[in-house]
Amino acid sequence: MVDIATRVHNHKWKIDPIVRSLLDTDFYKLLMCQSVFRNRPDTTVTFSLINRTKSIRLADLIDEGELREQLDHIRTLRLSRGESTFLRGNTFYGKRQMFRPDFMDWFEGLQLPPYHLEKHDGQYELTFEGKWPEVMMWEIPALAVLMELRSRAVLRSMGKFELQVLYARAMTKLWAKIEKLRQIDGLRLADFGTRRRHSFMWQDWAVQALIEGMEGKFIGTSNCLIAMRREVEAIGTNAHELPMVYSALANTDAELAQAPYQVLADWHEEHDGNLRIMLPDTYGTEGFLARAPEWLAKWTGIRIDSGDPATGAETAIRWWKERGEDPQGKLVIFSDGLDADKIAELHAQFVGRVKVSFGWGTMLTNDFRGLAENDALAPFSLVCKAVSANGRPTVKLSDNPNKAMGPPDEIARYKRVFQVGEQAPMDVVV
Repeated sequence: MVDIATRVHNHKWKIDPIVRSLLDTDFYKLLMCQSVFRNRPDTTVTFSLINRTKSIRLADLIDEGELREQLDHIRTLRLSRGESTFLRGNTFYGKRQMFRPDFMDWFEGLQLPPYHLEKHDGQYELTFEGKWPEVMMWEIPALAVLMELRSRAVLRSMGKFELQVLYARAMTKLWAKIEKLRQIDGLRLADFGTRRRHSFMWQDWAVQALIEGMEGKFIGTSNCLIAMRREVEAIGTNAHELPMVYSALANTDAELAQAPYQVLADWHEEHDGNLRIMLPDTYGTEGFLARAPEWLAKWTGIRIDSGDPATGAETAIRWWKERGEDPQGKLVIFSDGLDADKIAELHAQFVGRVKVSFGWGTMLTNDFRGLAENDALAPFSLVCKAVSANGRPTVKLSDNPNKAMGPPDEIARYKRVFQVGEQAPMDVVV
């Protein structure tokens, strides 16, 4: 097992790339990229870094030269032969050749497009622009680099023994969570922690701890590289990016109202089984379900990613019942801001009523709260989102208004089109 503290200590004098593979990304990025490659390959998009936690002044913490060095390194990466073989020949979600030959031919030749980086008021303005299939692949590595450089900046002043103690405490903290969760009968849990992890090494350690400690309750990781190396399932379906871009491309309010369902119609043509999971909260879960076509009720399940998770699950259960579906045969995946106590609470509330699964993210791979002076390693909310498509702004409303993004006039328009009423704001920690 890697001595994490020694490796972190060595960062002080030795170049150590943060992202070493194009597979160091979330599995749903590859699934979405293939769908975009097939359906909307010529769409031009802009992705932008957004730091929701303004108190964390990244440009004051992270050296610009070091950041550029890491981003430039990512642009040199290509799929290795072994990585290509893994994607071409492996079975994902029970399906062989999940990735089509034409997509794999394209992916094997991919070089991530250039980036644009500036500083403004203590923050980095980092943007990527180009064809959608290429630009979207920047999101996860860009976030991983910023998150880990922030960790390195805080850890740089620590000596080797202090680092050993820090990581020992963090390991003990995580293992205590595992000991609690493995007592829960029927629990199904996956690692969703790539985008806001403390570091790659720490995420890899966390996955190994789950493999050993969860006694069969750990079902896989969203990280493709770790899934390949640790021989566990790669987990993931789709994300808000798809409806945000499809909606921005709509020419009328009527087309806008149908855009989220067109996304899933395209997805329906490509995937079945456990990949048919709805993500309904981009423009409000209640309205999305109320206007959803009947065929969506036949899908396998739903992912709850904003707002109060219990409320979201109850809404889904009620919707399935109204459409003559048995909720006990449906899958609910909780994935927003989870930690051990919330996982245990939600499992107890919904087990037996639906099939329950959890995507455990930042509080699995970056819970260093209380372990550094001034809580300088506490996780924060950093995202990289599509902000425009073919020159038009994108909008996300969410079930939590504090997660909304887009120009105010467009937010107002989307709220009108999608009939979004009053929403209860919730704190955004991660």
